[in-house]
Amino acid sequence: MSTALSKDFVAGVPLTLRVHPRARRLKLRFDEKSGGLMLTVPPRTSRRAALAWAAEQQRWVEAQLARQPHPLPFEPGVTIPLDGEEVLLSWIEGATRTVVHASGALSCGGPRESFATRIEAWLRRRARDTLSAETRAVAEAAGVTVSAVSVGDADSRWGSCSATGAIRFSWRLILAPPHVRRFVVSHEVAHRLHMDHGPRFKAAEAALYGGPVAPARLLLRRLSPVLRRVGRRV
Repeated sequence: MSTALSKDFVAGVPLTLRVHPRARRLKLRFDEKSGGLMLTVPPRTSRRAALAWAAEQQRWVEAQLARQPHPLPFEPGVTIPLDGEEVLLSWIEGATRTVVHASGALSCGGPRESFATRIEAWLRRRARDTLSAETRAVAEAAGVTVSAVSVGDADSRWGSCSATGAIRFSWRLILAPPHVRRFVVSHEVAHRLHMDHGPRFKAAEAALYGGPVAPARLLLRRLSPVLRRVGRRV
């Protein structure tokens, strides 16, 4: 698979062209993380033809842009979700660099230019600590072991579980309501029992979650566009 950065645009949106060896048709998608377009192209497809086809999708691109939530950069005065509740980001001149979560706000002092870095670092630490504790609790209930818990910022996955028992989550789950986060934790821990998505896996997932998972899964799907825009400037 090869990716070529392109200076082309569709409806003013930058486009990246990717040749995929298993692609059978042209596919255009909007990348929420970068705010750009990804054009997947089968091998031996003319670049000119692919770009011409993408240009014909302008109305679809405009519709995607209209549905995108506004970015929520880590800047003072911006409100972001945390555990499903709104919190106000606040920079306090003269205060310490330590981020404090109190009274519906995340606040800190220190150099103004590194405010965003401190807020994101705090959120990632909280996500790691919270998800580690919740995963241990669910794993204990399942009677399984987890070798490691880590957090990252995958484009499409909220969680993953390896055959070795290492579980990785998106740090953005700390932004979601706790019951939604627990659904993802239960899903990944259930993979320690069954590494597929068959009936036995689904039964284990529901048992660990404590009931039907469909409402939490649906809510996460609805919240995803907003959660993925937190910390973005575009």
